[in-house]
Amino acid sequence: MQLANESLPKHMDFEATLELFLKSRREGISPETLRDYRGTLSRSLFHLGLAPSTKHINKFFSSLQCSLGGKYGYFKCLRAFYNWLYSPRAGLGYKPEDNPILWVDAPKRPKLILPSLSKEQVLFLIENALTIRDKAIIALFTESGLRLAELTGIKPKDIDWGNRSIRVIGKGGKEAYAPFGQLSEKYIKEWLAQYNPNGGNIWGLNHWGIASMLRRLESTTGLPCNPHTFRRTFACLLRKAGVDSLTIKDLGRWESLEMVQRYTRSVTFQDSLRFYKAPLS
Repeated sequence: MQLANESLPKHMDFEATLELFLKSRREGISPETLRDYRGTLSRSLFHLGLAPSTKHINKFFSSLQCSLGGKYGYFKCLRAFYNWLYSPRAGLGYKPEDNPILWVDAPKRPKLILPSLSKEQVLFLIENALTIRDKAIIALFTESGLRLAELTGIKPKDIDWGNRSIRVIGKGGKEAYAPFGQLSEKYIKEWLAQYNPNGGNIWGLNHWGIASMLRRLESTTGLPCNPHTFRRTFACLLRKAGVDSLTIKDLGRWESLEMVQRYTRSVTFQDSLRFYKAPLS
C-alpha cells in the first residue's frame, strides 16, 4: 500500500508509543484484543505516524483492500489509539484539540447475519468431541455464553453447583456470574471426577489448547466451532425460546442491548411469532 507521506511527522518512533498505549489498556482486557490492537496499529501507524492529518487518515481508509467490517475494525483501533495519544493520560504533549480522528467519519458497519448453531448441531458437536473434557467445554460455552478467556480461567472454587452459576472475571476485570444447565453440570462433574486441577483451571488447558481443540472439531464435523459462534448460539437459542433481549443481555454480560441485537440477527419473524399473544384477543 502506497500513500502520500507529506503529512507524516518527523518523529516516527511509533513502536515505543504503541507499547505505551498497550500498557495503558485497562486491566482484564483479553489477550486476543491486545493482539488485535498490536497487529492493526502496527500496520496502520507505519503509514500514518503519530500526527497524521484527517485527510491522510481518510486516504488510508480508502486505500484499504478489505470488507466494510474490516475497515470498521481498523477505525475502532485507530480511534482508541489517537483518543489516548491526544489526551493528558498519555502524557506525551499532544493537544486534544489537534486529535485528527475527531473529524473522521466511521466506516459503515455491515449488518451481517453471523452464523449460530441449532440445538441439534451443538449436540452433534458434543457427540463427536473426543473426551469428556471437550464435551464439557462445548456444553458450557453454549449454555453460559462464556468468552474464551472467561471459560479458560474457571477454577473449582468459582462454581456454585446449587445455583448452577460460575463466577468469572469478564471484560475490564469486572466480576460477573454466568449460568449453566444440567448438561454442562453432568459433563463437568464427570470430568472433575477424573481430573484434579491442583490449583489451576478445571480444564488443564490454556486458551490456546481450547482453541486448538475447537479447530480440530470444526475440521472433523464441518460446523463452525469457535467461542464467538457459541456465544451467538447462546443468545439465539435463548431468544428463540422466548427470552427477552434485556434478560439475555444480563445473562450474557453484554454491555448494551445493541450487542444482543447484533448477536441474535439470525432470529426470524417466524421464530418470534410463536410467542406472540394478541393484545386484544
